[in-house]
Amino acid sequence: GEHPMEEMSMEPGQMDEAHMALMEGMDEMNQQMMMGMMAEDVDVAFVCGMIPHHQSAVNMAKAELEHGDNEDAKAMAQKIIDSQEQEIAEMISWLEEQAGAETQN
Repeated sequence: GEHPMEEMSMEPGQMDEAHMALMEGMDEMNQQMMMGMMAEDVDVAFVCGMIPHHQSAVNMAKAELEHGDNEDAKAMAQKIIDSQEQEIAEMISWLEEQAGAETQN
């Protein structure tokens, strides 16, 4: 086919441990994102939705480090872990500041 992804796709029952590790937590992430985005304040909703999105990227990157063979892909995975974990920490800190501001009002 014209799309490399189509050629590489596999049936759900054919997934090995590495692919299952990549997919693990996707439903949980989607549920957490939806719950987070229900916050009344749109800015808070955005940040609450982004945290599980970033955590899912970290989880996938960790699966790549554990199961991957290509050093370039593993380097990308480590870069993702480093940047996304830093951004998660920044978002949590921002949420804590917002909660502090709410209690002072």
